[in-house]
Parts: sequence; C-alpha cells; structure tokens
Amino acid sequence: MTDAENSVLDRDELLQMTVDIVSAYVSNNAIASAQIPELISTIFNSLDDLREVETVEEEEPLKPAVPIRKSIGDDYIICLEDGKKLKMLKRHLLFFLNYAKQRSQFAKKIGLGRKAK
Repeated sequence: MTDAENSVLDRDELLQMTVDIVSAYVSNNAIASAQIPELISTIFNSLDDLREVETVEEEEPLKPAVPIRKSIGDDYIICLEDGKKLKMLKRHLLFFLNYAKQRSQFAKKIGLGRKAK
C-alpha cells in the first residue's frame, strides 16, 4: 500500500473510533445538541494526537544475571535480576535442599509420617 492509502485507512479508523466514543458518551450523558460538534472535534483531535505519538521500541528480553540452573543452591537462591545470593525467602523455604532435609529428619524423629498400626 502507498502512504496515501495508509493515511486514508488511518483516517477512516480514527473516524470510526470517534463515532464509537461520541455515541457511547452521548447515550450515557446529557449533552446539548450544540455541543456535539465540539465534542466530535475534541475527540477526533485527541485520537489523532495519540496516533502521532512515537511508538516505544520494544526492549530486548531480559537476560538473567546467572544461568537459571546455577541460581539454585542447597542453602541459597541467586536472584536472576541482580545476582545476589539470598538465604531466605519465606514463601520458598521448602525449596532449599538442606532445609527440606532438616524438616524431614525432624519429622521422622518425632514420628510423623508413619502409618498407624
């Protein structure tokens, strides 16, 4: 398509969006008929201004500070954003292998997990 055809399509889309917005607004709000042309103009100009705003370039996907497989240790977890070693995440305590082993040993010691005879 040429730039002129794209421009016509863009203008038609803007007009359709303007019609949709104005009709929704007028159906839900009391407005004098003399104010409708001003409302249409304001909405169309606002949409046109939004169309001209430069689009933000997509950012590159974030890369982890450390490889994902190396981010998990027996006593720590490494943050993928900044690479810091964290000893405790309250919601993920069972995730750490040593902590899970300690819980298992304690449970066995007090008799949890045995089937009743």
